[in-house]
Amino acid sequence: MKTIGLIGGMSWESSAEYYKLINELVKEKLGGFHSAKCILYSVDFDEIEILQRNGKWADLTKLMIGAAKKLELAGADCIVIATNTMHKMADEVQASVKIPLIHIADGTAKEIVSQKIKSIGLLGTKFTMEQDFYKGRLAKKFGLNVLVPDEKDRQIIHNIIYNELCLGKIKASSKKQFIKIIAALRKNGVQGIILGCTEIGLLIKQSDVNLPVFDTTKIHAKEAVDFALK
Repeated sequence: MKTIGLIGGMSWESSAEYYKLINELVKEKLGGFHSAKCILYSVDFDEIEILQRNGKWADLTKLMIGAAKKLELAGADCIVIATNTMHKMADEVQASVKIPLIHIADGTAKEIVSQKIKSIGLLGTKFTMEQDFYKGRLAKKFGLNVLVPDEKDRQIIHNIIYNELCLGKIKASSKKQFIKIIAALRKNGVQGIILGCTEIGLLIKQSDVNLPVFDTTKIHAKEAVDFALK
């Protein structure tokens, strides 16, 4: 079994879900007392959030590269950035280490393509929904048509992520807002929804939505386990 290197803490709530899912998948595949070999480098999310809010992406890139190098030195066989937004610097992180980075968008896109879906709705932080590092990868590498909510709804989603989900607050009222936003995307022709923030899966489940839902946390964890066991 290879060792998974996790860059977590963004937020720790979703990182805990990664750890749980990865170990459950290893046990499911190997049985007995098996659990995952993994190393977690957990950052202080308050520092990360301040830099994100102020657009200090160069500083954030240095932090992610430093974390990846430490995981490599500690014996990790791959890098898993346990957040969608921080894949903005995935290429720079990959270039800084000799071990592979398992990109969260790639596994998600493969799942979407396998279901013959062409038009997909993307929910996430404003950074993920508005910048090209995520949407562009899905479009250029996998040929997907990616739609995001309108500006007002993007702000609602962003606020719920940072003011509630990242703080461990799960509210029924916020779930209703997400479901309403998803319904609007469906009217615009999307055939499925990407939960493109690792905290959204704490709020929205497949049972809440009448479209295929792609939970990036679950998909990313599975990709990591597949790599570790192949």
